Amino acid sequence: MEFLTNSPAQTEAVGAALGKILPPGTILAYRGDLGAGKTAFTRGLARGLGCDEIVTSPTYTIVNEYLTGRIPLFHFDMYRLASSDDLWDIGWEDYLERGGVCAVEWSENVDDAMEDAVWVTIEKTGEDSRRITIEGGDTIADLSL
Repeated sequence: MEFLTNSPAQTEAVGAALGKILPPGTILAYRGDLGAGKTAFTRGLARGLGCDEIVTSPTYTIVNEYLTGRIPLFHFDMYRLASSDDLWDIGWEDYLERGGVCAVEWSENVDDAMEDAVWVTIEKTGEDSRRITIEGGDTIADLSL
């Protein structure tokens, strides 16, 4: 499924629509260059999950937890991890068992831990425009804006 957006607000809207339909235990594996809009997408995702917290990039903390929505959101940034071994060391299995949505930026650094993930690719196509491709998972068939 592909969406074209022309502003950060539209990118957030796609994330919000996805957040409204995701079941507990979903892994979202993000792909996209620096500044592509992964955190903006996650702000919308959080809103769609009913989260009322301020969403920020977890670049230095590795994971941010948002617990105020209908299901928890765990927002990971794997940019600084060398391999999926590092992910397991920080408690990946514990996050999976908690039944939230795990949104993983720089998922290509931990590809082998992204089993059964929904893949979200965000590409810059202009100053504020993005191409968002969402693949995998049965849930996305119900996605509409």
